[in-house]
Amino acid sequence: VQLQASGEGLVQAGGSLRLSCAASHRTSGNNAMGWFRQAPGKEREFVATINWSGRNTYYPDSVKGRFTISRDNAKNTVYLQMNSLRPEDTAVYYCAAARGAMATATTTAYNYWGQGTLVTVSS
Repeated sequence: VQLQASGEGLVQAGGSLRLSCAASHRTSGNNAMGWFRQAPGKEREFVATINWSGRNTYYPDSVKGRFTISRDNAKNTVYLQMNSLRPEDTAVYYCAAARGAMATATTTAYNYWGQGTLVTVSS
């Protein structure tokens, strides 16, 4: 499975951005998907996850209420809608496909990773 993330951009604080992650072949019906991010000098952190059907999603408190993960299994694509962006959201964002079907925040549960896309939020 190859994952291609897109949606890189520079946005002012308070603005919105949508990231997309297209899978090279069908992952729906089997795999949960997730988004992670890594800011300069920091460890990679969990941002959002969605189960195979799209019915269950989880977020850390840092993005809850501002970010929304969704998926279109017919298009093999996962999205991350980011609203009310803050300068501390600046990072390289990675999409990932999990081994299992259940949504998970555990990094080691993911075995396929996209190349990363840069999101910069200016103050």
